[in-house]
Amino acid sequence: MSKLIEVLIIEDDPRIADIHRRFIDKIDGFIVVGSAHTGAEAKDWVAAMKPDLILLDVYLPDMMGTELMTFIQAESTDTDIIFITAAAEVSVVKQAFRGGVIDYILKPLTFDRFQDSLHEYQEKRKTLASTGKLQEESIQLLWHSFKSPNLTDIPLTPKGIDPITIDKVVVQLKRQTQGITAEKLGIASGLSRSTARRYLEFLVSESKARAELIYGTIGRPERRYFPKNL
Repeated sequence: MSKLIEVLIIEDDPRIADIHRRFIDKIDGFIVVGSAHTGAEAKDWVAAMKPDLILLDVYLPDMMGTELMTFIQAESTDTDIIFITAAAEVSVVKQAFRGGVIDYILKPLTFDRFQDSLHEYQEKRKTLASTGKLQEESIQLLWHSFKSPNLTDIPLTPKGIDPITIDKVVVQLKRQTQGITAEKLGIASGLSRSTARRYLEFLVSESKARAELIYGTIGRPERRYFPKNL
């Protein structure tokens, strides 16, 4: 019996992490070895477990998934990454693929899309685990699978980013001399925390805002956003 592919889930929403876990349970050959909800937790898991595959969200409470990606690649060179995220900004997608992720799946996630991605990954691993030399056909199949998609085909206006809502977010951001968290922006603007964070990170990607980790006296650090070039 071949070794099961060990998967670490890094997702700040426990409900979505549980969906990922249940999806994996339905696919032969994979096993979930852990789940982390922050970047700090994820670093501990990666260092201890060095999993085969990581399902990674872009938006984490204490850091961006793209930042964590760099740590993962340095800490565990044999670990592969699939992003599962709502982040559709061109700059984020480019950074992910240039960093060598093997797939980039946009939320909301469907089981069929998820299963196809994991089955394709499974086949790549089998091919690369073989001994001896590969045939040209096998190399071409691997190459085209690993290659990044044509990034010029990605829409410049991200899905789910509304210009009117952006204006509302910018107004709130300008008012906050001490910065604002996604949670507080959501309350002030009538948005959910995840939606508020998506708009704030979009402004960061457009160099219209900057994000800092603010360390308090208790609890985990919070990601606070400040206006930039507004």
